[in-house]
Amino acid sequence: MPATRTFHYNSIDATGRKTKGTVEAPNEAAATQMLRQRGEVPLEVAEAGQGLNRDLKIPGLGGKTKLKDLAIFARQFATMTASGMSLLRSLAILEDQTSALSLKKALGEVRADVSGGVSLSASMAKHDKVFPRLMIAMVRAGETGGMIDRALEQIADSLEKDTALRGKIKGALTYPAIVLSFTFVLIAAVLIFIVPIFEAMFKSLGGQLPAITQFLVDTSHNMWWIGPIIVGTMVGGSIAYKHQQRTSAEFRLFVDKAKVRAPVFGSLFQKLAMSRFSRNLGLLLNVGVPVMQALAVVGETTGNEVINIAMKDVQGAVRDGQPMSSAMRHHKIFPEMVTQMVEVGEESGQISQMLDKVADFYDREVDSAAESLTASIEPIMVLVMGAVVGGMVVCLYLPMFTIYQNIQTN
Repeated sequence: MPATRTFHYNSIDATGRKTKGTVEAPNEAAATQMLRQRGEVPLEVAEAGQGLNRDLKIPGLGGKTKLKDLAIFARQFATMTASGMSLLRSLAILEDQTSALSLKKALGEVRADVSGGVSLSASMAKHDKVFPRLMIAMVRAGETGGMIDRALEQIADSLEKDTALRGKIKGALTYPAIVLSFTFVLIAAVLIFIVPIFEAMFKSLGGQLPAITQFLVDTSHNMWWIGPIIVGTMVGGSIAYKHQQRTSAEFRLFVDKAKVRAPVFGSLFQKLAMSRFSRNLGLLLNVGVPVMQALAVVGETTGNEVINIAMKDVQGAVRDGQPMSSAMRHHKIFPEMVTQMVEVGEESGQISQMLDKVADFYDREVDSAAESLTASIEPIMVLVMGAVVGGMVVCLYLPMFTIYQNIQTN
């Protein structure tokens, strides 16, 4: 039988009170497990006479805090807690190893708060610009139910799936973005370098230029101020758009309605919104978040203001004793299949399982839509680029046709 050692611990009991003491166990993992079996959440477990000096390398966390960074952080955090490592030790290791400055700073402050007796969820809530509200709500539910390691595992799963979905959407939009960028560069090159050559030739031949050709020549002459205005307008428009997205709910609602109604991308955006909605709501309910709180959180975490407004309406209906599914039917953003699955879940008492199935379905739909969109948009973009460049070439050669006809007439 292995020899036992003495471990000092800080933990939170079932009533939320912070406790300290010592426990005899063969190793740190066993000591942590003993505390969990007693219904306590370990904050720090360290062998008597030793400090927190173990090192662990975690690659992939660096720079600005991105969704991918959070997914890696959540997976590592979940692995540490599931293996029996205390919260404080896990936070200390994560803080030491991450190079993402915003995440590193937040983890340091979270660790300080937790060591002072503040709950993990409350300390994370102080940094809502780093940690998503969905993550905070699930951690709070995990603390309440004594299953924080399970909550962290599900957070990691959710963030990894969301990262994969965003990657697929970016992949579908990358090709048209590249083609459009190349088209703009090509147009600028023609106006700056090609049009002046043709203009000199037109002057030597004499005669009146067609209106469309004259427009190209005039544009070429003024590219020195038209170009900066276009670039400045695009940059300024992008900044204004991001500002409005952050500050104006009305603007977000207008943009999100336009997204789901867009002729080519609308179906993809709606499926992505349904996937996030179903996944997030199912996760929240599965870890024990109250329905009213889950509806409030999921409305703000799907990234769609239409769903956010719908969730506020559903909250009011549920508060009045109505089923969630009947309230969702009043909003066109939710397909009939989604409301039917929610209704079945309500009747069977397995709403979180039904929502998981809906999320899996829409994940596959997003995959299929992204692939088909990429395949169908490629020839369209080639035609658009060919039409633009070909139109400019025709405009440049049009005076030659006119001159040739005049020669034939004379």
